[in-house]
Amino acid sequence: MKSARESFTASAFHIEPAEVMKSLPTQFFAALVQKVNQEISAGHDVINLGQGNPDTKTPDHIVESLQTASANPLYHKYSPFRGYSFLKEAIVHRYKEDYGVELDAEKEVAVLFGGKGGLVELPQVLLNPGDICLVPDPGYPDYWSGVALAKAEMVCMPLLESNDFLPDYNEIASPQLHRAKLMFLNYPNNPTSVTAPLSFYQDTVEFAAQHNIVVASDFAYGAIGFDEERPVSFLQTPGAKEVGIEFYTLSKSYNMAGWRVGFALGNREIISLINLLQDHMYVSLFGGIQAAAATALTSSQDSVKELVYRYESRRNALFSELDQIGWKANRPQGSFFSWLPVPADYSSESFADLLLKEAKVAVAPGSGFGRHGEGYVRVGLLSEEERLREAVQRIGRLNLF
Repeated sequence: MKSARESFTASAFHIEPAEVMKSLPTQFFAALVQKVNQEISAGHDVINLGQGNPDTKTPDHIVESLQTASANPLYHKYSPFRGYSFLKEAIVHRYKEDYGVELDAEKEVAVLFGGKGGLVELPQVLLNPGDICLVPDPGYPDYWSGVALAKAEMVCMPLLESNDFLPDYNEIASPQLHRAKLMFLNYPNNPTSVTAPLSFYQDTVEFAAQHNIVVASDFAYGAIGFDEERPVSFLQTPGAKEVGIEFYTLSKSYNMAGWRVGFALGNREIISLINLLQDHMYVSLFGGIQAAAATALTSSQDSVKELVYRYESRRNALFSELDQIGWKANRPQGSFFSWLPVPADYSSESFADLLLKEAKVAVAPGSGFGRHGEGYVRVGLLSEEERLREAVQRIGRLNLF
């Protein structure tokens, strides 16, 4: 008689994923990475402008702060579940200094494992199955992920060039408004690279209050504005904390993408819900990283100014070359992206494939950001000026414009 071990075969054991896992959106950009890596593996010199990963290092004084803090035995223990008070006080200091916004460090600030984590957590603490979340289209794809995990529904708000890539709240159908409980906004915008004026946020607060919709402002690129214009924070708007929260991250401002430090700021009830969910999921960030993050926020901001200057200089170099080949587009107002229209007779994906195959230049197809991203490609300012110029010159030799 065979034993249970002898009778067992791998093929007899079946793993069935939860239904929610089957509902997650496809990671469109994984395919782009694979295409780029194939070209590189074949020995080609690919200029990768499709990425969203900062290309310069974290400033030395922040790294040195971590090196010192990592030797502190206090930080070798579990951190407080909701983060050290000194870190939350540091973000309060930064918002007061940069935007004139007053925040309560303990009740209006939640420490996050990167901004992305908070963006995915928020729908799970606010939405029930069947509730609607309003999302920008084109927009950051991870908004979709949180909505899927909450088993809620998405309604897209088109961001059209004719409306300065701002949503038109008058175009949202009344039945959808009755079921909507949450709305994502993102300015400076990924992928369109535009900023939003204070008047837009004033309209947003009024709209949200009227329809009882929570506003989630994704301010990941909040430090990166061009032409001497500082991007506006949603929280600068009177009434903003009554209707929503803002997400802030150190990834872009301080080149700390790999450090995974972010914050949710604003409405006390929502912050409490995020903290409660995270109590069940995490013990907070390593204390040494929290100490270094506080250093970033409270020390001289010259490194941030230098970073913004570098991106603006790259933008100008890129568009100088685009003008030379006749590729017409609006200059970015903020972020480290450019949003460029594709030539007639191409889809965004076919055009991106052509550039990768024929010019060895990688760009991100706009369709990966939503239906209304079709007709554009996103180009990152995350390479040195010389490489940006070379990329456009390679494209110019294809005679597409």
